[in-house]
Amino acid sequence: MTLATPHDRTPGEMSKVRPMATHSGKTPRPAAIETVEPIGKRVLLRKDEDRKQTKTGIHLPDKIEIPTLTGRIVAVSAQVSRDDDYPIKRYDRVLFNPKHAIPVDFEGDNRLFVVPVEDIVAVFRREADE
Repeated sequence: MTLATPHDRTPGEMSKVRPMATHSGKTPRPAAIETVEPIGKRVLLRKDEDRKQTKTGIHLPDKIEIPTLTGRIVAVSAQVSRDDDYPIKRYDRVLFNPKHAIPVDFEGDNRLFVVPVEDIVAVFRREADE
């Protein structure tokens, strides 16, 4: 069985995997799609890359990184999407508290986390030009 790599997917498909099933030497055919869906009052987010350069342009050694607490929402649980108290939707950039974040080992992507919605402390928004 061959799996699609994370580079084969668009941002909208970050939490999906398309395994390819082979049968009796014929060409591969797509099998079922595996997804990660948060349950309860949780969201799935992809943490932003840690920075290796300061704001003033100083490059840091490989062993030192500035940790980030921001990420993009990949999936929202049904319970959160129905709740008007949480104005969070897919692709939002958020600031979160990593204390209760649960890492998800999915296709070797070590930046996916399931985070309780209470740990989302801010959503970055841009005002539309009028």
